[in-house]
This record gives sequence, C-alpha cells and structure tokens, in this order.
Amino acid sequence: MKSEVMDEVAIDRALTRIAHEILERNKGCRDLVLVGIRTRGIHLARRLAEKLGAIEGESVPLGVMDVTLYRDDLRRRPDHPRVERTEIPFPLTDKRVILVDDVLYTGRTIRAALDNLMDFGRPRSIQLAVLVDRGHRELPIRADYVGRNVPTAAQESVKVRLREVDGIEQVVILERPESQRGGREA
Repeated sequence: MKSEVMDEVAIDRALTRIAHEILERNKGCRDLVLVGIRTRGIHLARRLAEKLGAIEGESVPLGVMDVTLYRDDLRRRPDHPRVERTEIPFPLTDKRVILVDDVLYTGRTIRAALDNLMDFGRPRSIQLAVLVDRGHRELPIRADYVGRNVPTAAQESVKVRLREVDGIEQVVILERPESQRGGREA
C-alpha cells in the first residue's frame, strides 16, 4: 500500500455530501432511482439510498447492475469472468437514474453500464456518482458527483475497501507490480 486517501469517516462524509448534492440538483427525490454497479457500487448505492431516505423521508428505488457482458474487453480477458444478475425491478423510462460506482478510471465500465441501462428503457436522465475519480480517462465520460478526486500515476491503482465486501472501510493507492503494469482495471 502506498497511501490511504480515505478512511471510514471520510467515506461516510463524502457519501453524505453526495446525497445532499443529488437532492439539490434534482430538487428532491421524485422520479429518482439508484443503480449500483457490481460489486462495490452496489453497497455505495445502498448507503446513498439510506441517506437520501433519511433526508427526504421517502425511499428511493435501488437496482443492481452487472456490466460484464457489455464490456468492450470481454473477448480479450484470459479468465472467464463470472456474470452476476442485473436486477432493476422498476421501469427506467422517464426516471432520473443515478448510476453509482466506486472508482472512475478509463470510463469503459461506465460506457458498458450506459449500454446496459438503455436495454431497460429510456431514462429522462442518467447521472453518475462515484466515490473516487482517479483520472486517466479514455472515453469522454465524467462524474456528476465525486466523493474525492485522487490524482494517480499510471503504475498506481486505487482500491476501495468496504465493510460489506472487505471487512474494512478505506480507499488506498497501491503500487502495481511490474508484471501487472499496462493492464486495465475495472
């Protein structure tokens, strides 16, 4: 580990701020839905839904998305990725969708998510919320809500660790070993 950039308190504070920004921009939570990208985006979306509900006094629908089959690098991967279910149990047509992920990097995961969303309907708008934006975009995609901008070098990676998955709350910068440089992360 090179450095810790967010601890449990910083993560919670960032999500609280993002929840308030979402409500301010959308003038409340009417017609708002959250869709978390597997894996850590789901947990962040769930936390945002809880915060939005606590602030507004009403629940915000929550969906789960796996973008594996929509990725542009699927054929290039030597492993056989495990495909999980996408569960969006509500119509997206005319809804304001907040797409939630942990780290925004090249933009390719978000492009895949946008393609996947369009298969479920025609939302009024799609907004992107991420806990960390690390730069290095390869596609013209930007987040509407960012917990923290973390400038990184190409040989570094950002790892979000959440209690639900990893048993710890933190965002760290890792130095990638020489053998892994040049590869892509999600």
